[in-house]
Amino acid sequence: MTPPPSASAADPAPRLPSATRASTPSPWTMLLVLSTGFALSQAFRTVAAIMAAPLAADFHLSPQALGLFAGAFHFAFGALQLLMGIGIDLQGVRRTVLVAFPLAIGGAVLSALAPSFGVLVAGQVLIGIGCAPAFLVCTVFIARHFAPERFAAVSGAILGLGSCGMLVTGTPLAWLIEASSWRMGFWVLAAASLLAWVAIAAVVHEPAPAADAPRESLGSAVRTFAGLLLLPHTWGILALALVTYASFVALRGLWLGPMLMQRHGFSLMASGNVALLMTVIAIAGPPLFGRIDPGPARRRRWLIGFTVVCAGLFAVLAFDAQASVDIALALAIGLLSGYMVLQYPDVKGAYPMAVTGRAMALFTMAMFLGVALMQWATGAIATAAQSRGIEPFQAVFGAIALMLAAGALAYRLLPQPPREG
Repeated sequence: MTPPPSASAADPAPRLPSATRASTPSPWTMLLVLSTGFALSQAFRTVAAIMAAPLAADFHLSPQALGLFAGAFHFAFGALQLLMGIGIDLQGVRRTVLVAFPLAIGGAVLSALAPSFGVLVAGQVLIGIGCAPAFLVCTVFIARHFAPERFAAVSGAILGLGSCGMLVTGTPLAWLIEASSWRMGFWVLAAASLLAWVAIAAVVHEPAPAADAPRESLGSAVRTFAGLLLLPHTWGILALALVTYASFVALRGLWLGPMLMQRHGFSLMASGNVALLMTVIAIAGPPLFGRIDPGPARRRRWLIGFTVVCAGLFAVLAFDAQASVDIALALAIGLLSGYMVLQYPDVKGAYPMAVTGRAMALFTMAMFLGVALMQWATGAIATAAQSRGIEPFQAVFGAIALMLAAGALAYRLLPQPPREG
């Protein structure tokens, strides 16, 4: 595949005049501000774990409907990745996120006011669209403004920092719901999202492309996406992307709270405490694995190995064990989920710099469509299991284990990208 002309390919961080450089925040400062949008995205994507019980009570929802609610964000988020990748490559990081993120604010307000389940799902769709560029802009910004050898470490640090957004959807959200309602949770997230948008508008700036730099057309950008799908190694990358992060979000973002409350009789606050602890542990994972990245020669073996280990942990979680065992397994999954940060340098090294935005967008699209599909599918599996007198969490976690094993197998057997260097 011949990459399209792109200013970022030749000079990912164009040199600025001295006066402009003096007034422009450092790349780290801009990246940290960009990560606030990602942190809010993490909060929005995991609210279902704590809101599931009150939402089910208010709207009389089945497990399958809860899966639809949790998956709506991710369907919208994943479906918009290709468009966001084109926007980033053609219009830049700042403009793309500033145009999209107000939809997340509006979706949170709509969710807070929702008079029915249908309106609530519509709000989740808007939030998913608005958050679609949240982490993608961070990865492209890192690729353009940091040295290539620092990509895994910096991405891991930002993944860990952005995951702090999930802290909000643990004990704090459980307390807020008990003190007020689930609607207040959406109002708080809407206000925080507005503050993040203002901060990004004020702090994040990018150098304008040179006047004589070639400009890629929209049609050419779309054709480049098609070209990525024609590369044989793309399909193994996408197969793994569909199941890895999806497994973590399905547990932390949907099934953890219901499992603790229904299987072990935990209160909403106690479930929130476990979710908070899992999140704190999960935050440490991406920076850890980003720092110990083994490099291109061994990275794929690590990805396969840790995916198989996670599949084993979910298989054990499927059995109705003591509460302490289930909590220990959830915490172990939270920590090991950090290995997924290695997928980002794996993707970055598989494609030319000129199409970094679109390659990351394609990967992110698969990752979050995988989240949506897994949450929808596990909701349907739980409902079917209940109707047959089977413990729903046994069926859900067993299915997740099989999906992880299938993803690892496809990643191993399908064609691999050319070696870096």
